[in-house]
Amino acid sequence: MNNPFEYSPDEACDAAFAALLADIEELRGSTRPEDVAFCRVLDEGVMLGVLIAEDSGGKCHTLRAFSGQLGAAGFHYPGFVEPVFDYLQPDGYFKTHEAEISLQNAAISQYESETIGRVKSEYQAARAQVEAELEAFRVQCRASKQSRDARRRSGRASDAELADMIRRSQFEKAELHRLKKRAAMALGPFEARLKDAEARLRAMKEKRRADSEALQSWLFGNFKMFNARGESASLSDIFAGTPMGVPPSGAGECCAPKLLHAAYRQGLKPVSIAEYWYGKPRGGKVRVHGRHYPACRGRCLPVLGWMLQGLSVEPPLDAGCRIAAAGSPEIVFENQWFCVVEKPAGMLSVPGRTTADSVQRWLQERYGENMLVKVAHRLDQDTSGLLVATFGDEAFKTMQSIFATRRVSKTYVAVLDGDYTAQGVPSSGRIELPLSPDPLDRPRQCIDFENGKEAVTEYKFIAASDGHSRIEFHPLTGRTHQLRMHSASSLGLGMPITGDRLYGTSSSRLHLHATRLEFTFPLDGRHYSFDSPVPF
Repeated sequence: MNNPFEYSPDEACDAAFAALLADIEELRGSTRPEDVAFCRVLDEGVMLGVLIAEDSGGKCHTLRAFSGQLGAAGFHYPGFVEPVFDYLQPDGYFKTHEAEISLQNAAISQYESETIGRVKSEYQAARAQVEAELEAFRVQCRASKQSRDARRRSGRASDAELADMIRRSQFEKAELHRLKKRAAMALGPFEARLKDAEARLRAMKEKRRADSEALQSWLFGNFKMFNARGESASLSDIFAGTPMGVPPSGAGECCAPKLLHAAYRQGLKPVSIAEYWYGKPRGGKVRVHGRHYPACRGRCLPVLGWMLQGLSVEPPLDAGCRIAAAGSPEIVFENQWFCVVEKPAGMLSVPGRTTADSVQRWLQERYGENMLVKVAHRLDQDTSGLLVATFGDEAFKTMQSIFATRRVSKTYVAVLDGDYTAQGVPSSGRIELPLSPDPLDRPRQCIDFENGKEAVTEYKFIAASDGHSRIEFHPLTGRTHQLRMHSASSLGLGMPITGDRLYGTSSSRLHLHATRLEFTFPLDGRHYSFDSPVPF
């Protein structure tokens, strides 16, 4: 069985998907409302999956699935596998309690807008009135004080008059105190009503939260997933030992879990699996119609890690889904402050979650702990080229600062899948597409115009031939996967970097190389430039 997170579809899966595409095209001739609606939802973008499985007699069967729900069709449509757990039955437990929570939402909104709004308005009006009365008395007191002060300064006030002034001042202060007490008493009922209303609102929201959590707990507890050994575990059990602790929304509803579950229920042995995108890209993600993609790691890695137990999977799920490092790093320059390293493709810049080697570890072994060597910036694991590391804290902070303030000129060379001249892409330009991580499919990134971080890339095409384009990148920011996303996204160049296993199609290596670095180093005032030949 192929690893759903690291694979190229075999011929059987590609043929099964081609047959699925043909059936969808035939379906477009249907006038049945459910078929028309189904095709319309597909066009908006959805992941489709196929699974090749064998029965006990060695006969091959093809299963089909779509990810999540498809509009009015929900989890069900002829020719596709059933959901792992159908919680959308109209009169079922989930929909009934979901409707109750929806009523709670409506009641909370109504209570906030009507009762809370009215009580707040009454309190604010009463407070404005008493504050106006207090301010009017304060104005009167200030005028009285000014008159007394003027009389005292005149030197004509008698002792009896001065004593009366003191009594008047004392009376006004006492009267102001009495007015404040009366104001507080007058506002008391309004404040009490507002506190009671806010307490009730908090209780309503707390009940909604508890009911929502209870419904999610029920859902995840009843979502039972099988594995190849015939064992069963709920989503709650599967995610209990993960850093997330609880399943994310939509867990168990992707193509791969649906397909494996259906195969196990039918007594079939999975042989190969593949998932393909159909329709338009969605949610700022890089998705190309008809192209295969790995399963999402956030939702599916724990689930498939359970469901594939009992099957021989190649490569193993714990292999890290990474290419091997193509050689060892090389030092191309060093002085008392820093060194410049040639990083091979496939090696981490700094240590990750696995035991895979990194440039950071390699440098520490080379120079020893006393040199306090640290990598000052990063390259993606699959990217090769120039990397800077520093010696000591002062050099590290200085180097990080000039990278952060964009005082380092960086040049990358890449090969893209596609001929820019044939696709009408300008020969040079500037791409500004903000990026944010895909929380359920790390390390993938998304185009995110609302919450993403600024990402700016200048580019210039060098040549084009045989369906590929050679390009030079000058990134002005250093976001994760910036060049890969700006290349692959339809909002950018619309051509993935050759060999990009995350945003394009995998090959021997990612054709992206950090070929030049140039900067002035503040600690010695010297200007440095370094070049590395492109290895592809």
